[in-house]
Amino acid sequence: METIKAIKPGPKRTADSTGKPDRRQRDNKDTPGNTPSLKPHKHKPGK
Repeated sequence: METIKAIKPGPKRTADSTGKPDRRQRDNKDTPGNTPSLKPHKHKPGK
């Protein structure tokens, strides 16, 4: 049986703006307050 490896093993990158590990996700507008450290996702008009 083969072992399954992670796509990108190792520690996450550190965000330059905050110095914290890069979360690479956005807050869900339907459930506000679940992750206050994340920015809310904003849609551009017409897209």
